[in-house]
Amino acid sequence: MDSLNQEQFRGQLATVGEKGKRNWIFPKKPKGFYHNYRRILAWLLLILFFAGPFITIGGHPLLLFNIFDREFVILGSVFWPQDTHLLIFLLLIFVIFVLLFTVVFGRVWCGWACPQTVFMEMVFRKIEYWIEGDANQQRKLAAAPWSFNKIWKKSLKQAIFLAIAFWVSHTFMAYLLGIDEMTTVIKAGPNANWSGFTGLLVFTGIFYFVFSYFREQACTVVCPYGRLQGVFLDKKSIVVIYDWLRGEPRGKMKKREPQADKGDCIDCNLCVQVCPTGIDIRNGTQMECVNCTACIDACDEVMTKIDKPKGLIRFDSEEGVEKKKKKLITPRVMAYSAVLAILVVAMGFLLVQRAPIEVTVTRTPGSIYQIKNDSIISNMYQMEMINKSFDDMNLSYKVIPKSATLFFPAGPIKVLEGQAKEDTYVFIEMTKDSFSKIDEEIVVEIYRDGKLIQKVDSRFPGPKTFNNAL
Repeated sequence: MDSLNQEQFRGQLATVGEKGKRNWIFPKKPKGFYHNYRRILAWLLLILFFAGPFITIGGHPLLLFNIFDREFVILGSVFWPQDTHLLIFLLLIFVIFVLLFTVVFGRVWCGWACPQTVFMEMVFRKIEYWIEGDANQQRKLAAAPWSFNKIWKKSLKQAIFLAIAFWVSHTFMAYLLGIDEMTTVIKAGPNANWSGFTGLLVFTGIFYFVFSYFREQACTVVCPYGRLQGVFLDKKSIVVIYDWLRGEPRGKMKKREPQADKGDCIDCNLCVQVCPTGIDIRNGTQMECVNCTACIDACDEVMTKIDKPKGLIRFDSEEGVEKKKKKLITPRVMAYSAVLAILVVAMGFLLVQRAPIEVTVTRTPGSIYQIKNDSIISNMYQMEMINKSFDDMNLSYKVIPKSATLFFPAGPIKVLEGQAKEDTYVFIEMTKDSFSKIDEEIVVEIYRDGKLIQKVDSRFPGPKTFNNAL
């Protein structure tokens, strides 16, 4: 790219003018091969998003992120705060996968699957094209004085944007509360649940603001992912790239003028006009590029018209342009793949070893051992039980050593319902003779339908004089 002045465009964002004011982007309506596939993928993702709260696996939610009750359901499996290590592993796996994908394919995630891009380009932007027309018509409407035509078009667009934001916020809240709880909140009305109603308004306001005004700024200013490209990308990474060797020197195509001294780029500027972040891909890989491929479709259409080969702008690497070869498997890719494989295996092992019930047995704060009839030592414990499954459990209890006994003042928890959490108090008692042999260590065993499912270690303190005397 020596023929390009690469540093010329790096001094400012494409969406910010020389005086620091925002340049409003009016991208030309995209069309072409890649856009058709993006549209299919976008509709699949949108259908999955809006249908997600209604989809169940074995009668349980597909996804639920109930941060209020600290309950998470992923693919029908429930996770509790006690499973934080599993959620951390899931997050690490996702992050490493994104890093690996970025190293190999750049920001394809951003242009094809990121919710910000999917909603902006495939929902809100489409509505804008339908109401206000293509880029030139939108630009003229924005610059025109206020009239009946402008008012009704702008009002209709904003009303639809607000309605979609309201719908999206309800769906988002359904992922947080669950569809049943969400339905109850809606039916009860604002007066019955002001906090839920306020949350809906806040979410609606945020979605509406982002997609009606903030738009591409979310990608270029807020999202840190674009800035991380400089760390993850190298000359072997596959990105949307301009073939400067073939395209330069660029110049307008004119009749009766020899083209032998010019490259294939005719400087039509369509690649810039269709870009949703307003950049010129011919300047090289840039932070603002989300790999949406709109410039590829626009350039391919032009190349077809002027009888030139497609692919002047294409998915390729810098090394691919220079040396005409692509290499996906590199030492860095192999290293990330190895880390990802280790995390996936570890996650699988933890899931297999995960017990269906979580039980903690702790001595009641502030309590001390008691001596009954001068021969029996008694300690009071608090037992917390969480059923991580969706099925009810019939439970029974034992304690080791067998000479010890369990006594539940309020009666034992015989049935623990699915996804339930219950607390109870229990006294563990044993004789002085038994106490002298256990070194204060005991084990509480929990059985489900007679089958051991959990062991909990605890301490059984007592007077040291008993041990010394014996």
